[in-house]
Amino acid sequence: MGTSRQPQWRRKIRPVSRWLPGIARLATISLIVVLTTFVALRVAGPYLISTGLVRSGIEDALSKWIGYDAEIAGRPVVEFWPTPRITLSGISVRQKSRDKKLLGTIESLSAEFNLIDAIRGKASFHEFHLLRPHLLLTRESSGMIDWTNEGLLAKAIAGADEQGGEEVLLKELDAEIGTITVEDGTLDVADVASGRTYRFDGVTADINWPRLSNPIGAILIARTNGLDLKLDFASRSPLLVFGGRRGPFKASLTSNLLTARFDGVANISHLFDLSGAMALGIPDLPALLTWSGRSLPGIPTLKAFSLESDIVSAANGFRFDNVSLGMNGASARGAMDVTFRPGKRPKLGGTLAFDQMNFKSLFDAFALRLAAGEDNGPPDGGALQKLDLDLRLSAKQGDIEPFVLSDVGASIIVSSNEAKFDIGDSQFEGGALTAHLEAMRGDFDGGGRLQVSIRGANFAGLIERLQLKGPLPLATGSLDLSIRTALPLWKTGPADVTGTIGFHALSGSIPGFDAEAVRTEAAKGAFFALNAVSHRAFSFGKFDINADLADGAAEIRNGRIEGLAETITLSGIIPYKSGGLALSGRIEATDPTQVADFPPLPFFVGGSWPDPVLSTMPVDHQDAPR
Repeated sequence: MGTSRQPQWRRKIRPVSRWLPGIARLATISLIVVLTTFVALRVAGPYLISTGLVRSGIEDALSKWIGYDAEIAGRPVVEFWPTPRITLSGISVRQKSRDKKLLGTIESLSAEFNLIDAIRGKASFHEFHLLRPHLLLTRESSGMIDWTNEGLLAKAIAGADEQGGEEVLLKELDAEIGTITVEDGTLDVADVASGRTYRFDGVTADINWPRLSNPIGAILIARTNGLDLKLDFASRSPLLVFGGRRGPFKASLTSNLLTARFDGVANISHLFDLSGAMALGIPDLPALLTWSGRSLPGIPTLKAFSLESDIVSAANGFRFDNVSLGMNGASARGAMDVTFRPGKRPKLGGTLAFDQMNFKSLFDAFALRLAAGEDNGPPDGGALQKLDLDLRLSAKQGDIEPFVLSDVGASIIVSSNEAKFDIGDSQFEGGALTAHLEAMRGDFDGGGRLQVSIRGANFAGLIERLQLKGPLPLATGSLDLSIRTALPLWKTGPADVTGTIGFHALSGSIPGFDAEAVRTEAAKGAFFALNAVSHRAFSFGKFDINADLADGAAEIRNGRIEGLAETITLSGIIPYKSGGLALSGRIEATDPTQVADFPPLPFFVGGSWPDPVLSTMPVDHQDAPR
């Protein structure tokens, strides 16, 4: 009874210190056995494995993978440490046809292989490294690469299916790949549709594709036509994508001249089947066009271009939503769509709202032909020659150097027969401006016309800001311009237009025209420079002038400037092409009852702008004071 007893359940548990050493000893022994076996296999590998077996195995594996005949010219080199690996050189890939067409060469190829399988006489390979491969591929008109349907890869692509938006592959078609690295490769792609061959040099690639049924991730760097490119590609359904079916993928292209990105679902062989988010950035469009061997006239002013948008396929085209567009620092948001109609030109339509819009850049984006080496025929047309447009544009500010518009509403409509650009509404110098530009005929060699209407604008502020010289009207007024040309627009100069121009204002002044000083100097009967005698302005209550434009000159039909006491009338020719003047004028009393105080003074205006020279003319006795 005096003996203390431990509970029975406590006596059955052995202390950790008693069984832990046993586990440690077992783990140590197991590790030693594994390491010994690992080292023994690699030491004994050269004696247990036939190099010829490994060589024929990888030759067989290559042929089965690609579906073509793989021929190995060089002697294989087999290494067993730290991992079993075989390296082959002088590899040629040829079609199985009678002519044995060469499809590619590989300077050397190395791959890891399973040692146990090799000992059993059955080699399997993974983790491939290709040194200086040169592949020659053909892109068919359908968009697919001309690859055989006999290889394991092709069979897996053909056998892949889709269930619930995910790729599904039968177990018997699946296979291990691992990683594939490419060093200093060359790729030639012959495009049947365009008839061109594209070469990519210095190809470096890292491809991570554990098994055919797994997602793929790849980074590829290459150089084409002197430009370095980097392509990042990832897809959880690569077999669907490579098979020209609709599948999810992410891709981004990076270079000094172009960046592009897509994230969504697409069909790489049929572009009218996609949805996702895209982005395009071009920091230097002229440089990109020069690199690609193409040109657009007048395009140097359109320097930078960017586009971000959600994109989805529509009937025979694409729909762009949540568009963010950038041109030379100006940005716009809106929506667009592009359609490719059978037998017709593609059509781009939509609505874009700009914070600030440069009309020069806009015109260059849809450039007409401009002078560019007529000796060799007319220059290549711009986008207007190949694309129909129906765009609605708005902008808080629009720049037409040296003018600035605000609250602009505009449109561009282009068809195969004509192009129209309209400013339907805008604020200009405190007034309103509307404009219409039209170019005729499909190749735009049929001429065009321009109409501009300005109402209630502050021309005084405009003249001052532009620092224009000469006796110009400082007033709030209206201007109407209507001109046309029969020549191709890219050949048209100031002397090649015909039309009319008119300016009207109710009150203002003409600086540098001192009517009293002109009368005083005219009494001397000699020529005199207007700016030498005029030190005051001529105030007017009404200004009306209209002119016909033709052959590089403006013919004033009637010009009347009414002051409180005196009125100036003008007629004659202004050869604006040369900057000369040939006008006859008259200063007379505004009120006929004051003729005695302000007798008629005819004068002639010559010289050049902005420093005209005046001289008096004989007085018509019918108008002489009585």
